[in-house]
Amino acid sequence: MKILDPSGASGLTVDRSGGDETVSFLVLGDTGEGDESQFAVVGSLLSQAAGTDFMFICSDVIYPAGGVEEYQDKFFWPYREYPGAIYAIPGNHDWYDDCVAFMHWFCGVESPPPQAPLGLSPKLLLRRLLWRRPRRPNPERLAAMNTFALPGQPGSYFAIDTGPLLLVGIDTGITGGVDAGQAAWLKRISRQSPKPKILLTGKPIYVDGEYHAGRIENSAETVDQIVTAAEHNYIAAIGGDIHNYQRYPVQLDDGRKMLYLVSGGGGAFMHETHSIPNIDRTRIGERVSEEEFRCYPLRGDSLSLYSKLYARKLLGRLRGAREVPPEEAAAYLAEHLGVQPVREEGIAVSEHSRRAADALMQLPGRGRGALHIPFSEWLDWNEAPLFKSFLRIDASAGEVRICCFAATGCAGQEGEPPVEDELVWTADAPSGWQ
Repeated sequence: MKILDPSGASGLTVDRSGGDETVSFLVLGDTGEGDESQFAVVGSLLSQAAGTDFMFICSDVIYPAGGVEEYQDKFFWPYREYPGAIYAIPGNHDWYDDCVAFMHWFCGVESPPPQAPLGLSPKLLLRRLLWRRPRRPNPERLAAMNTFALPGQPGSYFAIDTGPLLLVGIDTGITGGVDAGQAAWLKRISRQSPKPKILLTGKPIYVDGEYHAGRIENSAETVDQIVTAAEHNYIAAIGGDIHNYQRYPVQLDDGRKMLYLVSGGGGAFMHETHSIPNIDRTRIGERVSEEEFRCYPLRGDSLSLYSKLYARKLLGRLRGAREVPPEEAAAYLAEHLGVQPVREEGIAVSEHSRRAADALMQLPGRGRGALHIPFSEWLDWNEAPLFKSFLRIDASAGEVRICCFAATGCAGQEGEPPVEDELVWTADAPSGWQ
């Protein structure tokens, strides 16, 4: 592995090609909660690590707010047995300490950057007063941390030339956009190589039935416009941030099919999927269909799990939340959303389950509203079965295979985790993805 010449776009490119015609790697997002739900993923992850060249963490390496010393229990210890290199791009939680810990461990930056002058800006003054300052690590504790050697990456956004495939990782910060300098680099690296490319981003472009193109500072252009330009040859975009798995094969105007994935089920608390609408009834329904959409956990399993969570809480009991069996939850949502049941057809929804599901669909924590964050963490679930996930990607000249593996936390499935989704791109296929 080497970092290429620092001039131009290649200065932020890690060269792992080495003449190999194939590459295999793991991708997971939103990992570092440091509790049972993170560690439950590790065994399944290692079971699929054989033959992989590296692992890539896509957003939110550390919860809740970065921290140099937090890496011991939430990064180095969980992944100590992974034999390959580990790279990452930061998510919004990694930026809550101004990305100091991320840059320290992944990029070798020993001291934080100097603070910008306040000038006459009330906004900067307010931020300086209220923003959480990075904690100074204890040098003795830092020296004693059980760390493995990271390969070193040139920045919080960078590319990896794997040989048959170019991975392009961008840093979307807290707000989900990129600044003008990063956008210029993204354009350069995108047109510099004709290889098939996959974008890795802290904020997904398609998620929860919505489209977020990715703002660029002081520009009407978006990240997605760069990525979907035919001459740049992107075949997929994978984002973290939302803690589940979602698949959107999007039909582009030129006939290509671009694959957008959400892969944020790597360990942190689960984001529900039962509020995701019928894709055919959304604004993105013209480009991707409900039939082609897939999520994990399935909507019905999400509703059933959240019914158990809320049934344990006082607010849930007051609002009538009771446990809804998975098959009835699936039938209820099929009726509610106007979709085909994902479990067997003909399941009757009892009045008890219907009342509980109706109440649950009105409770805080549903969707991504203002109350989502406190209620999602309040409803953290650390008991098997879990609904975590990660990706294994295998690429060769003209073919890319992506497998989404479930990590349930069940001992019987740890060594052979279920495959929840599998997709194959071939260069000579009419639309690319199958």
